[in-house]
Amino acid sequence: MLKKIHLKTLILIFLGIGVVSANDFKGSTKNNKEDIKEYILHHLQDSHDFNLLSYTNDKGKKVHFGIPLPVILWDNGLKIFSSEKFHHGETVAQIGKDYYKLHHNKIYKTNSKGEIFYDESSHPTNVTPIDFSLTKGVVSIIFTSIIMFFLFKSLADSYKKNNKIAKGIGRYFEPIVLYVRDEIAIPNIGEKHYKKYMSYLLTLFFFIWFLNILGLTPLGINVTGNIAVTFCLALITFLITNFTAKKVYWKHIFWMPGVPLPMKIALAPIELLGVIIKPFALMIRLYANISAGHIVLMSLISLIFIFRNWLGSSLSFILAFSISIIEILVAVLQAYIFTVLSALYFGFAVEEHDHEDDH
Repeated sequence: MLKKIHLKTLILIFLGIGVVSANDFKGSTKNNKEDIKEYILHHLQDSHDFNLLSYTNDKGKKVHFGIPLPVILWDNGLKIFSSEKFHHGETVAQIGKDYYKLHHNKIYKTNSKGEIFYDESSHPTNVTPIDFSLTKGVVSIIFTSIIMFFLFKSLADSYKKNNKIAKGIGRYFEPIVLYVRDEIAIPNIGEKHYKKYMSYLLTLFFFIWFLNILGLTPLGINVTGNIAVTFCLALITFLITNFTAKKVYWKHIFWMPGVPLPMKIALAPIELLGVIIKPFALMIRLYANISAGHIVLMSLISLIFIFRNWLGSSLSFILAFSISIIEILVAVLQAYIFTVLSALYFGFAVEEHDHEDDH
């Protein structure tokens, strides 16, 4: 009897999510699916707080556990208040004589009733104040930047004090730094020019990697799955590539050596388009892969609450756990791919050619 109790306890620990009964979800399966879809879409978006847990109590009221973040608005002056006033968009925040409402993660100026007005295309017509709020995505970026600063400062200090021998936590990251230098920067850029790009490549690799790992924590922050973030990273790579490029790089784009004149005229627009497509591909690749990983993982976890039985829910849990392990590999793989392609573009920009002028 005791062994059976222990066995049940272990099953509840590892597969307990799968034994949620119908009493926990009193709505229909169709309603559950709609709620799950809404929850996944909400998870992918940025928000003004860290929501750790939400549930509906016996009185039908939603209860939220999380960490509110500061809301910073410019609307006829600076206004700062806690996002807790919105109560996840369920209430109207009164700041002085003005009222604000959080609607689809965007703040609108409204009346005391919190009414949102729409035009013929179903777009809100309410005034939107300038929003400088610290969302969870912004906080995550700041947090990651601080970690990287102290991590590499510690590594640099240990190099100075110990004759270029890493000590402490730097020992774990020194091989990765050397790998980025020896296997990414030098082969793709060349020994002559790689040093001026190393600081950016290292920052890029660790920044994306740490943010990806942070997204796999219970906080579930989807920073690199935000196309605005990947756009900025791709834009920086684009600017560095083109502002540090040699004349011969532009010559090969607009007036290719050794190519007949009619072909030069035909290929120049295509080559110029390629200059824009390269960073665009960087942006979409990182955004799509990280977002897809979060959607798949959240969908598998959601199946637990759709099946609501031992077999289906247990299989969903095992699949979700397996995908989580794969996502750890994807986190570093996407950082590696973004860094390699950036180094490759830098290599194209500073590549030296031996041939003479056009033939």
